[in-house]
Amino acid sequence: MSQPRPGTSHLITWKLHLAILTCALVYPFIFPSNFAINLGVMALFYALIGQSWNLSGGFAGQLSFGHVGFFGFGAYASTILQMRYGVSPWLGLPAAALAGALSAGLVGVLSFRAGLRGSYFALITLAFVEVFKILSNSVEFTGAGLGLLIPKKIGFENFQFKDRLAFYLIILFLTAISIAIAEWLRRSRFGARLAAIRENEEAAQALGIDVFTEKVKIMLLSGAVCGVGGCFFAQYFLYIDPSIVFGLDKSVEMLLVSMIGGQGTVYGPLVGSILLAILSEGTRSMSQIQGLSLVLYGALLIVIITFLPHGLIELFKKIKPSQSRGSDA
Repeated sequence: MSQPRPGTSHLITWKLHLAILTCALVYPFIFPSNFAINLGVMALFYALIGQSWNLSGGFAGQLSFGHVGFFGFGAYASTILQMRYGVSPWLGLPAAALAGALSAGLVGVLSFRAGLRGSYFALITLAFVEVFKILSNSVEFTGAGLGLLIPKKIGFENFQFKDRLAFYLIILFLTAISIAIAEWLRRSRFGARLAAIRENEEAAQALGIDVFTEKVKIMLLSGAVCGVGGCFFAQYFLYIDPSIVFGLDKSVEMLLVSMIGGQGTVYGPLVGSILLAILSEGTRSMSQIQGLSLVLYGALLIVIITFLPHGLIELFKKIKPSQSRGSDA
């Protein structure tokens, strides 16, 4: 059997990136309706926050139910800076990334220093979210239970636009950055160390890897991406409250899009998010039953875990095994 020439798989990977980016760019011009563009916005939004979970949960094996806490910190940081201090929401994006990273770092340091891993780590992250939720419900600074309503002032400087296409292009840019981070992780030494930790922490430590430091670093990176998602969410819907931005459903959605698409892969969260967006919008338009989309998504998750334990990405690899050999979509 002939072996692929050096660099061939790398070339195929970048052709794949370019093809997907091109499809994403032309999508709103082929389907220009508000419904189609909103569907695209939500699919990319789920891909962004799903990728944030995937960075730590998929690449490093740190399964968390608390990523919505980092999401909420990002949403509140950018919104409070905008409403109370007049800071531009564009500057709120890096502020949200910093807030998400710091909250993730806090959770990571406290958890990993205590030696928590696996289900214990997942449960403690869930506990942190409940603490964040209670605090944001109790202090006036965050609007307490009433939340924060961002005044509608259409204008580029206010991160508000008449046309949804602008939001689509912004979330496409942010999601593309998150995918680029995942691709870098897949190829970098940092990603290799995370993979070793994911497979066996004791063996990784025996090889000289500083497990604690590497896990905290990926939590910081993951939290930053999640915080940016929180900022975009606040600007898109112009309203946040503790039950929304610290709601467990967001954590579940982050986890589900990664697991259904393929955790620990570059495009798994995007594949899963497209499916989630279609199910969510489709069931909402066809049925008034609350939560039907999550029921269908749960049923789909069971089917995929049973037949495609590595997610839908595995199916694509089976369809084109010769192209996927040596690369990881």
